[in-house]
Amino acid sequence: MTQGELFGGLFDASPERGRSEPAPGAVLLPGWLDAAAQLRLVAACRDWARPPAGMHTVRMPTGGTMSVRMVSLGLHWYPYGYRGVAEDGTPVKPFPPELGALARRAVAEAYGAHVGGDSGAGGGGPDGIAGAVGYEPDVAIVNHYPHGARMGLHQDRDERADAPVVSLSLGDTCVFRLGNTETRARPWTDLELRGGDLLVFGGPARFAYHGVVRTLPGTADPALGLTGRLNITVRQSGL
Repeated sequence: MTQGELFGGLFDASPERGRSEPAPGAVLLPGWLDAAAQLRLVAACRDWARPPAGMHTVRMPTGGTMSVRMVSLGLHWYPYGYRGVAEDGTPVKPFPPELGALARRAVAEAYGAHVGGDSGAGGGGPDGIAGAVGYEPDVAIVNHYPHGARMGLHQDRDERADAPVVSLSLGDTCVFRLGNTETRARPWTDLELRGGDLLVFGGPARFAYHGVVRTLPGTADPALGLTGRLNITVRQSGL
C-alpha cells in the first residue's frame, strides 16, 4: 500500500443517519470513513502516539490536568498557543500530507458549492465559507478519550486563520455539544458522533464553543482494537 492510499476508502453517509447542518457553517457527515479507513487511521494514531513527541497529558495554567491525552502534528498545541517543540522537548512530528489531503476532501464534500461563494479567492462571501477555498491545513491534534473523559466547552482561537476545522471520530460514540459563539451557556445542540463520522465547522460556526459531554463506553467497533475514543482535528494554523 502506498502512502497516498493510507486514508482512502470513503463512502457516502448511510440513509439512516444522513447529512445534517446543526448550525450555520457546521456540517455532519455520518459514516464518512469506512471500516478499512478507520483501521488505517487508528494504526496511524498509534504511530503518532509513540515517543518522542508522543501522546501526553496536558496540564492547564490553573494547575489541573485534562482528562484526555493528546499528541500534536505539525506544531505542538499547548494552553493556549502553538510551538515547534513537544512536551518532552523534542521536535514535533511533521504534519502528514495524506492527512492534509483528507481534510481538503472533507471541506470540499462538506460545503460543496458553498466552498467559494462569490467572495473571491478566500471564500467567505454571502454564500461562501471563509478559508475554504485554498484550504491548506498544517496542524492536527489527536485526542484520546479513555472511559470517563470529557472536554469542557471551549473555542478554537489559537490559530491565526478562520479556515474550517475538520474533526474525525474513531472508536466510542460521544455526545458532542455545539454551542454558540458568545458564551458557554445555552443555546447549544448536542450531537451524537460515532466512529467514522466527519464534522466540519467553519464560517459562522468556526468560533462556536464546543466540547464533549461524555463518551459511551463499549460502542466502538471491536475490529478496531481501540478502547475509548480517538478524535483527530485538522486545522490551518495561519502561523
